[in-house]
Amino acid sequence: MGQLVAIVGRPNVGKSTLFNRLTQSRTAIVDDTAGTTRDRQYGKVDWNGKEFSIVDTGGWVVNSEDVFESEINKQVQLAIEQADEILFVVDAMNGVTDLDDHVAEILRKSKKPVILVANKVDSNEWLYNVPEFYGLGLGEPYPVSAVSGYGTGDLLDEVVKKLPEKDDSEEEKLDDIPKFAIVGRPNAGKSSLINAFIGEDRHIVTDIAGTTRDSIYTRYDKFGFDFYLVDTAGIRKKAKVNEDIEYYSVIRSIRAIEASDVCILMIDATRGIETQDVNIFSLIQRNKKGLVVVVNKWDLVEDKSTAAIKTFENAIRERFAPFVDFPIIFASALTKQRIFKVLETAVQVFENRRRTVPTSQLNNVMLEAIAAYPPPANKGKFVKIKYVTMLKGAQVPTFIFFCNLPQWVKEPYRRYLENKIRENWDYFGTPINIFMRDKS
Repeated sequence: MGQLVAIVGRPNVGKSTLFNRLTQSRTAIVDDTAGTTRDRQYGKVDWNGKEFSIVDTGGWVVNSEDVFESEINKQVQLAIEQADEILFVVDAMNGVTDLDDHVAEILRKSKKPVILVANKVDSNEWLYNVPEFYGLGLGEPYPVSAVSGYGTGDLLDEVVKKLPEKDDSEEEKLDDIPKFAIVGRPNAGKSSLINAFIGEDRHIVTDIAGTTRDSIYTRYDKFGFDFYLVDTAGIRKKAKVNEDIEYYSVIRSIRAIEASDVCILMIDATRGIETQDVNIFSLIQRNKKGLVVVVNKWDLVEDKSTAAIKTFENAIRERFAPFVDFPIIFASALTKQRIFKVLETAVQVFENRRRTVPTSQLNNVMLEAIAAYPPPANKGKFVKIKYVTMLKGAQVPTFIFFCNLPQWVKEPYRRYLENKIRENWDYFGTPINIFMRDKS
């Protein structure tokens, strides 16, 4: 189960720029006007061999054009509930504001590890402002410039040091049994599907608290199935008064997705595919998890013709491209139509993730495919792929191709190799990794 670090702070202190710097990406919309972050900010950081997820909760501020204290409160509460560690970003150019004081007060009571980040130290003169932040009562402020990268190495050292140790003993017990996460937009029918699976026979279900306080594994062994449903604490609780459900659903999805093997993504048939569905799909993709798409509430759709099903399927694959090799099931959690098909398919996808192909068989098929369509030449030099093997014990099916010039094998050719693998072996529903390694 991954560990989650959340970035909080008032608007325009540079949270998105810091997020980009730490994840080395440019995925956030960065602009000088306050409150421009609209994207769902989530990424992975690998620092000195330790990997964790990072989320910029500023991406969830709803009324960011009118910065209400209540919006900041939501953002901070979200981080306190869901994250293992919190980065509180303040602005060294502006000094401490009332809003900073307010956030610091909530964080001091939270019992979570908090690191105070004094951003915008873009030149040495701003360093003189940093000691002022000791007054927030959150320990030593770390001076950084998210724009230039100054100080971010020291900051990451501290982040890694303060991350709580993982307790792997619980997770090992769960390892051999598939873990399924049911994810989707609010009201897509996640709870109904869980209830349809579990029914009223509560004795067939055992809840095991996961390795972090917000993942719950529900063991399901009935009708010949045996797996864990991954749920996150609070998903089944009634939403708090005034809680913005959309706002919480993506971060809760992150926790469930990271803890699972296969994700069952629910789409509401009456509403079609929405941006939030694509956001959650991209989280599943980034975490390289197996995927089953369930179009729920199919009982409410009037046109159930084969043509209508085909149109809906095509629309989903188009929005989720280039990964299109996954099952789509039209079901109804309410009438229990095809819900066992959902489980059977999820189990099948889990099996596909564990499928290994003998090296000799892999080479026979793939070397022939490569000979039929070799990699394009580059500056008169030819890429020669010598042999291919599968990585043992990988969580995602991983194929390693040994060749003389690995850096010249580009994305279109990798896709060709992936398609050939999928044509010959059943990896339906699971992403696969393809790596080129030097073997001159």
